[in-house]
Amino acid sequence: MRTLALVDLPALTGAELGVSGWVTVDQAMIDAFATLTRDRQWIHVDVARAGREADGTIAHGFLVLSLIGGMTGEIAVFAGARMGLNYGFDRIRFLTPVRAGASVRLRETVVSVEARGDGVLLRRECRIELEGSDRPAVIADWLTLFYPV
Repeated sequence: MRTLALVDLPALTGAELGVSGWVTVDQAMIDAFATLTRDRQWIHVDVARAGREADGTIAHGFLVLSLIGGMTGEIAVFAGARMGLNYGFDRIRFLTPVRAGASVRLRETVVSVEARGDGVLLRRECRIELEGSDRPAVIADWLTLFYPV
């Protein structure tokens, strides 16, 4: 994990911040997410039917996207910030399904850094890689608004 000062972020534009460890997305995780979100579409939770009709269950795209929050903590912490707020996402693309039992990891790159009011808006490309695949599962630009100490 890297510790980055907010004042140093502009110099990192275009640079890779790092890569998280692998996270296994198992059926228990998929089922828990389905229960929490009330999205119980069969391709996610009906193991028997998905096995017959689709080579097995797949994780919800939003489940895979939501893993970014935890995985980013393995990559960097931001010194000099009294708080960081999730400002949203741009260009979210779900490119490859994540099958139950597959592992994913996060690779982050700084896209831009700009002053926003009395804060700093960081745009990171978040690429969720799928173990054993040349194609990522998800690519999204994540915006985080940091307020300095």
